[in-house]
Amino acid sequence: MNIGTWLFTLLNGNLVGTDAAGNSYYQEKAIRPNGRSRRWVTYKGEVEASSVPPEWHSWLHYTTDKPIQASAHRPWTKDHVPNQTGTAASYRPPGHDYEGGQRDRATGDYEAWTPGSQ
Repeated sequence: MNIGTWLFTLLNGNLVGTDAAGNSYYQEKAIRPNGRSRRWVTYKGEVEASSVPPEWHSWLHYTTDKPIQASAHRPWTKDHVPNQTGTAASYRPPGHDYEGGQRDRATGDYEAWTPGSQ
């Protein structure tokens, strides 16, 4: 967090809550002319927007007035996982350079289009 955000948070922010990753969520004490108060997040560790879980994302974007409670989670929902793009945990399909660089050969069910053929 930079010094400006830290100072603004210290002077104007009310802590609303934290998530499992340790991110803290704040709401401005004053109400703005549009009837809303500003909301923001301070990240624990690396600043990465995809680390905000859905319940807090909906609160940050004024979809809900309060974050969704943990009791509202269904037994079949998975835990939130931040975007893994660019990391070793990212998806790499068969044929990707990191997966050997060889993909399966075409099976003959593909016919290439050539101009003027139809």
